[in-house]
Amino acid sequence: MRKDSPYYQPSIETLQCASLFNGVDERMIEEILGYFTPMTLPKKTSIHPWQTQISLFVIIKGRVKVSTINPTNGREYIVSLLDKGDVFDIISLLDAKKHEVNIETIEEVQLLKMPIQTARDWLEKNPQFNKNILPYIGERMRYLESSSSNLALYDTMDRLVKLILDNVDVHSKMKNEFPVKLINDLSHESLAQMIGSVRKIVNLNIQELKKEGIISSLRGKLSVNNLEKLLDKCKDIV
Repeated sequence: MRKDSPYYQPSIETLQCASLFNGVDERMIEEILGYFTPMTLPKKTSIHPWQTQISLFVIIKGRVKVSTINPTNGREYIVSLLDKGDVFDIISLLDAKKHEVNIETIEEVQLLKMPIQTARDWLEKNPQFNKNILPYIGERMRYLESSSSNLALYDTMDRLVKLILDNVDVHSKMKNEFPVKLINDLSHESLAQMIGSVRKIVNLNIQELKKEGIISSLRGKLSVNNLEKLLDKCKDIV
């Protein structure tokens, strides 16, 4: 990427904050940025498995969902949401095989793309990347483990409450509300897809949480009004 590119400075700042590049000096980040190509994808663009088998992507702006779909009934389960600083597909990076998941942009997304073999070479030659990738993989594995445990052990309300709590920004309280990150503007259908439920049930659960004064949803923006009550509902959930 050229230094006069409008993507250059935002890309530098994102890589410096991304956990996969933590501790990597600026000179090396500038060097590795030379191997990346910037790209912008519109909302609801699919990124096919063959693309992640040959390229590694870093999100500079926007959100991407990773999901699986039942081929029989079309029901979708959102495995994870990725946003600024996240990398995909980490599994294809490690095993060089096609990862059969659906990857789709939730909104317009700015990405950096690198040939995946170049990324593997960097992992082999730079110990700092090897040091960083294990905690990043560990974080993703813990998230998946927690999600699978929730599906097996808890009902829809419990899973919804935990999802909201996991995304509350406790450091950005505004007036009497705590903003919710990442999922704050998702439809009830998408929230249902994240917790293995259906829109109708999630809608009923959200209305119940509103009546209890725990959350509010103004113009489709979810926020938490009573963090203490939300925590109390979550106290028995892993």
